[in-house]
Amino acid sequence: MFKRILIANRGEIALRIIRACHELGIESVVIYSQADKDAKFVQLADRALCIGPANATQSYLNMPAIIAAAEVTDSQAIHPGYGFLSENGDFAERVQKSGFVFIGPDPESIRTMGDKVLAKKVMQKTALSCVPGSEGELPDDMEQVKKIAKNIGYPVLLKAVGGGGGRGMRLVHTEAALANAVLMTRSEARAAFGNAGVYLEKYLQNPRHIEIQVIADHHKNVVYLGERDCSMQRRHQKVLEESPAPNIPRRLIEKLGEKCVSSCKKLGYKNAGTFEFLYEKDEFYFIEMNTRVQVEHPVTEMVTGIDIVKTQILIANGQKLSFKQKDIQYRGHAIECRINAEDPYTFIPSPGRINHWYPPGGPGIRVDSHIYTDYQVPSNYDSLLAKIIAYGENREVALGRIYNALRETVISGIKTNIPLHLALLSDPGFVAGGKDIHYLETWLQSKNH
Repeated sequence: MFKRILIANRGEIALRIIRACHELGIESVVIYSQADKDAKFVQLADRALCIGPANATQSYLNMPAIIAAAEVTDSQAIHPGYGFLSENGDFAERVQKSGFVFIGPDPESIRTMGDKVLAKKVMQKTALSCVPGSEGELPDDMEQVKKIAKNIGYPVLLKAVGGGGGRGMRLVHTEAALANAVLMTRSEARAAFGNAGVYLEKYLQNPRHIEIQVIADHHKNVVYLGERDCSMQRRHQKVLEESPAPNIPRRLIEKLGEKCVSSCKKLGYKNAGTFEFLYEKDEFYFIEMNTRVQVEHPVTEMVTGIDIVKTQILIANGQKLSFKQKDIQYRGHAIECRINAEDPYTFIPSPGRINHWYPPGGPGIRVDSHIYTDYQVPSNYDSLLAKIIAYGENREVALGRIYNALRETVISGIKTNIPLHLALLSDPGFVAGGKDIHYLETWLQSKNH
């Protein structure tokens, strides 16, 4: 087993990985920026190294500094968490070439799946269906682009080749708006991802966002750990996730899970990964694969009883999966609410000092958070403060528990989106289950009028 792992991340996911390391008897090393010097994950790791100023480019995205930190601490492996460098094939390659184990898939898998056009081409060779769209990146000739869009049929969705996290996307309803939309999306994509490539997809009218969690070892064993419904989104950013997905027949999920396992085997994929789909009229359309642990992994852990982060570490250490597909049993229902430091109605970030933090408790409640009373929420990073997860023997019980947990939660001194979650959890439409990816934004607009 590894003796020491360096965690190349911050916040709640760094803390989550520290806990997994400690359960396995592994020492944890964290890196941190000057803005995070008083952070909980820094205090709870076995060793912590400051690697730069608050600006992420000079700290959490600074590859040479991270590698150097692993060298000086005699770490054997690096866990990237999610975000930052977790889906950067060059980083994974540098980690390996420097003599460390990268806790994740190999660099080639990361690069293939990180290029959305290439990923779709690869998936089309497997049993998975893709959303109808352009054959690869759009050409520079606008007349050709117009022909492609016309063949797909409006409305169409422009997407950045190197995009992710809901960024680099633009909806186009008419041919008149296409040229300007392409220019703007290319410009945004170049600035955000260093790649101006864009492609077109058919815009599905009322799809749900369903994802399948897979996990694969280095001995050709692959299993899927059920599905998550991540349809409650705002600007393509997930707000609330649950498992299992309400109102989808199990046979469809099982068939999809088997296809994902088959695709992983064909790709030679290793470690944890998530296949993301749009689901409409009993059809699943592949959109992308995330080659890392997801923010919403706890809901899967709650319903399967499998620790995904510990399993990632064991796989990277060369161990075989300790379970087969037939061993996976789904019990009950889990719901996760992402608690962000932001105004619940305008969504403007709300960094600052937390005066009081009283986390919820009770049966079936899990809280993944790095905050504490008097913690200074920095303005430099993602606004995620906590993930509150509720488990129940069925969806009705889980809904009741998550609602009570949010009512119990106290975070004062800054604004949070807890009021938004409470209002959504009281909404009859959401409570009925099975709503599409536009539901939350439409609901928010109705509230604002």
